[in-house]
Amino acid sequence: MEDVSHEQHDVRRARYAVAAVFTVHGAVTGSFATRVPWIQDHASLGAGQLGFALAFGAFGASCSMPLAGRISHRFGSRNAMRGLIALWTLALVLPALATNMYLLCLAMFVYGASAGMADVAMNALGVEVERRLRKSIMSGLHGMWSAGALIGSAAGTLAAHLGSDARLHFALAAATLTLLGILAAGWVLDLKPEADEEPPPRFALPPRSALLIGAVGFCAVFAEGASLDWSAVFLKNRMETSAGLAAATTTGFMLTMAIARISGDAVVNRYGAVRTVRGGGVLAVLGGLLIVLAGHPAVAMTGFALMGLGIAVVVPLCFAAAGHAGPNPSQAIAGVATITYTSGLVAPSLIGGVAQATSLVVSFDLVTALAFGLVAFAGVLRSGDRGVRAEVSSRPAAVPDPRP
Repeated sequence: MEDVSHEQHDVRRARYAVAAVFTVHGAVTGSFATRVPWIQDHASLGAGQLGFALAFGAFGASCSMPLAGRISHRFGSRNAMRGLIALWTLALVLPALATNMYLLCLAMFVYGASAGMADVAMNALGVEVERRLRKSIMSGLHGMWSAGALIGSAAGTLAAHLGSDARLHFALAAATLTLLGILAAGWVLDLKPEADEEPPPRFALPPRSALLIGAVGFCAVFAEGASLDWSAVFLKNRMETSAGLAAATTTGFMLTMAIARISGDAVVNRYGAVRTVRGGGVLAVLGGLLIVLAGHPAVAMTGFALMGLGIAVVVPLCFAAAGHAGPNPSQAIAGVATITYTSGLVAPSLIGGVAQATSLVVSFDLVTALAFGLVAFAGVLRSGDRGVRAEVSSRPAAVPDPRP
């Protein structure tokens, strides 16, 4: 009984530790996003050159994600998480040092590669904690990422308002976040392979299950990327609002996503991943219809808020389903993450291209159609429900459900 209680304590502590790692990861992203204008001026780049360079971040992440499983296998999950989160936080300083487009492309590739490996490692650890607790926690973990992004964004906004040099800002932020990340990673689960276990391949195509799950994540991330990058433009150009009200639309979208993710685990534990994603898809479709049919700014703002609410928990549940779907969680998660990162890369430019050829309304018709994919194909996430509710019962290291 004492062993069970001790293990239960260790798993709960690991849950808080991996939540802190998610928060640190998000804070790096939030810090960077606020200083992109400074980076553009420092490197003397036009809008097209900046967009080209920033794309190398997603490219680096897509290339590096399959390596995370190999690193965790080689060094153990705890040491790997320490090293990867430190690599990610320290990579924050690189973009601010670039003085031309070529150096920024290189910096963004390293920045994205370190982000992707840390992303896969922390999601794999989150899935393992979820397995042992027998209840959904992935939505809450991604909610902590969103909270970290908001904290990093707030600090970056203050730094920009004070006119601070981004090189100094990023150096201070990187030092602080590296310390916090290493401390948090020291308490995550220390998973090590069996002596006869084969290491995962350095690079491998995603398994079929990851492709199907990744397609659902693609729909959600496409809607997220389109809303984040184009919601303010839609309000300002289509609704002819002020810049302040347009910006508030994007903030509202981010807030609804963060709130839904933090509270989403309770919904998932009650209704399951499939019904939660289908319900979210209905809200997202409703939000999309309000956006494209809006005749007043308040209606469009409500639509974007509903869109954020509807898609918020989809990506966390896709990672959870991938982790529960097969014997190699890191490889499956890497496959899903690669697909979703690709969606985030494609969405903003495709929305812009469609808008230029037709209109922004037609662009968000496309977003609404993809949101309907969440309703139609949510069933592929059923493995996540089975993983949380049933799979743990067959594992010798399972911890009894601590809920009464």
